[in-house]
Formats: sequence, C-alpha cells, structure tokens
Amino acid sequence: MNGISPQLQNQITQFQQVQQQLQTVLAQKSQMEAQQKELQRTVEELEKSKGDVYRNVGVLLIKVDDKEALKAELDESLETVGIRIRGLEKQEKDLRAKYEMLQSNINNAMGGASARSASRAAAKRSDDDEEDE
Repeated sequence: MNGISPQLQNQITQFQQVQQQLQTVLAQKSQMEAQQKELQRTVEELEKSKGDVYRNVGVLLIKVDDKEALKAELDESLETVGIRIRGLEKQEKDLRAKYEMLQSNINNAMGGASARSASRAAAKRSDDDEEDE
C-alpha cells in the first residue's frame, strides 16, 4: 500500500475486520432463524398430535408423558432464540452503519488522493508544456 497514509491503512484494516464480523453475524442470524422455524414447526405439530409423542434424545426416541411440559419447554426455547435473533439484528445494524461509514471515508480518501494525484499530474504536464515553449 505505497503512497497510502497510515490513517487510511488503519481504516482499510478496520473496514476488513468489520466486513468479517458482519459476515459472521449474518451467518449466526441465519442459523438462529432456521432453528426458530424448526421450533415453530415442532410446536405446530405437537399441538396437532392426538396420540403418543416421542422426543429425540441422541439416537433414542423417548416417549413423552407430559405434552404440556414439552410444549412449555419448546416455547421457552423459541423465546430464547427470538431474543438471540433480536440481539444479532442489533449487532448487524450497528456493524452495517460502521461498515458504510468506513466505506465512505475510504472512498473519500481514495477519491481525494486520486484527485490530488491527477491534479499534480496535470500541473506537471502544464509545467512541462511551459518548458517546451
């Protein structure tokens, strides 16, 4: 990164870190949303069931004696997942704001550097043209 100020290099590094954090948060959010849908589907099926209900525990299926207790447990899990999703959404919003700010700062600095470079090149050409006359 020759010709780039240490401040701009730092911003680029921060930008890359924020980008990675945002990707991680989005992946976690996607996993939580999938888990939430699965839990919702499970609760719906539990409510529809009329006969015996079995619970998957490791490689075993265990008969559930208290469907209401199972439903309460599933509802609690749904609430927990919902809270986690809301936390991830807040993190995502904050990271997106930081990402956009850094992106704008970097683009402005790079645009400003390009404009200054182009201005210097134009001035040099002008000086060269005057020397030729």
